[in-house]
Amino acid sequence: MIMKNIPPYRGFEQGPIRPPSEAESLLIRITRNCPWNRCTFCPVYKGASFSLRPLEHILSDIDAVKTCVDMIVAARQNGSRYFGDFLKQRVADESALHAAYHFVAGGMKSIFLQDGNSLIIKPADLITILRHLKMLFPEVERITSYGRSHTIARISDDNLAMMAEAGLNRIHIGMESGSDTVLKRVRKGVDKATQIVAGQKVKRAGMELSEYIMPGLGGISLSKEHALESADALNQINPDFIRLRSLALPVAAPLTDEHAAGGFDKMGEVDTARELLLFLESLEGITSTVKSDHVLNLFSEVDGVLPSDREKMTAPIRKFLALPEADQVVFCIGRRTHRLARVDDLDNPDLYQAVKRLCDSFGATIGNLDDITQAIARRFI
Repeated sequence: MIMKNIPPYRGFEQGPIRPPSEAESLLIRITRNCPWNRCTFCPVYKGASFSLRPLEHILSDIDAVKTCVDMIVAARQNGSRYFGDFLKQRVADESALHAAYHFVAGGMKSIFLQDGNSLIIKPADLITILRHLKMLFPEVERITSYGRSHTIARISDDNLAMMAEAGLNRIHIGMESGSDTVLKRVRKGVDKATQIVAGQKVKRAGMELSEYIMPGLGGISLSKEHALESADALNQINPDFIRLRSLALPVAAPLTDEHAAGGFDKMGEVDTARELLLFLESLEGITSTVKSDHVLNLFSEVDGVLPSDREKMTAPIRKFLALPEADQVVFCIGRRTHRLARVDDLDNPDLYQAVKRLCDSFGATIGNLDDITQAIARRFI
């Protein structure tokens, strides 16, 4: 009999990130960090090593949260204080308590499995985790996870189907680009064909699929290829969601150093808008919901279902591109400073003048616009 050398359990864990759409989800950490961790645009796990958490620790996390959830729900029902000294005196793991409180406050509808690629663990272990979650939280409507295309493409259809049956019903994949040239340039570790295979496998398993695209990732030289090849890959997958995550250059990302050294020709706001328009116009024959649900995206109005909402989603971009340069500057800085939410806000004289004064204080022109907005964007990365 082989004895496993399992390190001691040190309490409930949570990782550093989750998708914006999982803001109210209970976060259950399956792995630590990212097994690939070489993408040049990503700063999140640089300098951190990847590890699998023992199955026993994950199940203990779930049990700890369940205990806290039950106490909070019971306290709510009898009118007692359900967060503070009343519970802290009886709960040894305050991290689990905080997670439970957040989960209850959000309605206990969704659970997200962390970190960057939870599907890398043994399928049998993931199925055990999913079944345990569904047993303890039967009211949960959605259990989701990040997954790398390279990993998903190697999981059998039967195992993916069993994961779906056990409760995993949405996968978030960072496609970033459908261009093999771009993917190789940013060291994504996967090619277009594998991205398509993985996406199609998730759909066949009966799970919802969110694919993330990063406008601007190809830089100026690869912008057209990035837009067209990304659209072509998505046209072959037809994901449930296409989520936009515009490129930014955070300090810790290797791509930031590459740009500073002159090796990456980062696109500005106006050129990125042109690329986004080309991308949206090239999505054909699919029924995906397109979401611009991130603070780094310039156009919050890009939100709708294809093909019926295509014109509604592209109209604000066309309007922006037709503006005089001075008004493009006002919109970009207004949007980046959260003083403007939509292109149509420029039609409000009070809002326009307030942002125009801000632009004047910055000395903003079309020539230095991108330096100013990049500095602003770094606050939100």
